[in-house]
Amino acid sequence: MSSNPRNMRRSLVAGVVTTAALVALAGCGGAPASDQSSAATFMTFETPAITPEFWDDSIAAALESVPGFEVERIVTPDADRNAYAKQLQASGQFPDLLASISPKDFIDADLLLPFEQEWLEANFLEPDANSIDGVTYQPPSNSQVLPMVFYNKVIFEEHDVDLPTTWDEFVAAVETFSAGAVTPIELAGLDPWSASMPVVALASADVLGSNPEWIQDRYDESVSFTDEEFVSAMQKQRDLIEAGAYSDSALSVDYATANTNFFDGKSAMYIMGSWLVGAFPADQAADFGAFPLPTDDGSVVVPLNVGGTMSVSSKAADAEKSMAFAKAWTLAPESMKTLIETDGAFPLFKNIAFEDFGATVTPLYDDAYAYVTEDTVKVSAFGWVTNDDALPPGVADKFYSLSQSLFSNADVEGQLAQLDADWDAAVAE
Repeated sequence: MSSNPRNMRRSLVAGVVTTAALVALAGCGGAPASDQSSAATFMTFETPAITPEFWDDSIAAALESVPGFEVERIVTPDADRNAYAKQLQASGQFPDLLASISPKDFIDADLLLPFEQEWLEANFLEPDANSIDGVTYQPPSNSQVLPMVFYNKVIFEEHDVDLPTTWDEFVAAVETFSAGAVTPIELAGLDPWSASMPVVALASADVLGSNPEWIQDRYDESVSFTDEEFVSAMQKQRDLIEAGAYSDSALSVDYATANTNFFDGKSAMYIMGSWLVGAFPADQAADFGAFPLPTDDGSVVVPLNVGGTMSVSSKAADAEKSMAFAKAWTLAPESMKTLIETDGAFPLFKNIAFEDFGATVTPLYDDAYAYVTEDTVKVSAFGWVTNDDALPPGVADKFYSLSQSLFSNADVEGQLAQLDADWDAAVAE
């Protein structure tokens, strides 16, 4: 575990939850006082794992706890949920409920309602894990390792490659696979969010692994992206590109195609969020494993993102029932069961033991979950967390695209200087 005081405060999971706590579900989203019928809009998203059926079923289940309330579901057109929420805001259609946004992009405009601290403490193992300046706008209901290095055990064995535990060993593995005509690392390079995984892993492991306070230090202007530690971390991605770690067509490969390529044994490794665990065909999962991106000295650093799906608009037509619905949806075991099985979510509920979700998981899930529950160094997943360590509005997207631009631009420090300028402009607004 990190010795950093702020990370100690949101110390994440120290052990597998094996017994249900006895804390009553007081204040957990019971029926609101008003009996008047009302309705809300709910901005959701869909992926191969998070299907329309999941949303429809989970919404229907939560509505049973909020009589006289209806929900109209809106679907984001792509993976950029923040951008779509802002687009709706600009047109006067800001949703009453929003799924998996970055609250930091909206709180300055006072667009979100906070969740009560008492409710958070009653229901979650790490009640402050998503707090921004001591206030939580998204319940900390689950976590994900973001990213991990998934690997094909068969390909590793065929090429006599041991699991790398240091950066040098990782690079050596890349060179071995490349020489063996195997794509060393799959990359879903078409979209910035999925292309970002290697640079997210490097910034988390190398920069935050050495200084967990780096993001706060950047806010305090005591560090910059052009400092040696950050340049060195990003230089590793450029070096991987030059070493042929990725396919020549990597930047035209979308997420679904990258998954298929990896599952079909066309690449040896794949740096992706732990949500990928839920995408593996059950009969193939035993052939794959996962590990955090190795560091120079072999120390294990686990980049963690705590999520919670639900945010509630302060402008909601019926804020009371919208909040009651958000709480009911969040605490519904059926919702989390699906997220465990299909999205590789690691639950952080205080009152529900893992086995009580009734989820069916693979050994790969258990292996990945162990990195959350075991005593390892855990840091914020750089550019992905939604708490105090969230980057300024708009900066995360620019950081994600760095992973793509490094394919065509070898000037690492120059691009990071631009990222510094983008950061400074964002915080000045």
